Amino acid sequence: MSTTAVTPLTTQDAEALVTAAHHAAEAAGVTVSVTVLDAGGHLLAFRRDDRAVLISGETSTCKAYTALQLNAPTADLVDAVQPGGLFHTLPTALDRPLLFLAGGVPVHREGRLIGAIGVGGGAPDQDHGFASAAVRALA
Repeated sequence: MSTTAVTPLTTQDAEALVTAAHHAAEAAGVTVSVTVLDAGGHLLAFRRDDRAVLISGETSTCKAYTALQLNAPTADLVDAVQPGGLFHTLPTALDRPLLFLAGGVPVHREGRLIGAIGVGGGAPDQDHGFASAAVRALA
């Protein structure tokens, strides 16, 4: 069985994701923080506008981490963490906190997970839109 190498998420890609998410947020008049992680969960890029709430930085990081760990947009996971949901007890099973609010989106290349972006500071549906727009712009 042969495997084909997939180009990993680079710092240039990460900076492009951050820029695209910030432009989308600015166009909507929203101040956000953006975090980009590589496939190993390492921080590649981060930006918090001085006008953003301080907690938005931690929020964006947790959203990116959640999207990466579960390889799914956090907007799609909200129902799964409700009592009786598929992931109801998952946050207590991991060392790092997960955040089940929209705004975390995995980044794929050639069908493989290469990282994730998290956006925090706007309403959950706005954050999801900004992160999704950034991922589409990278493609």
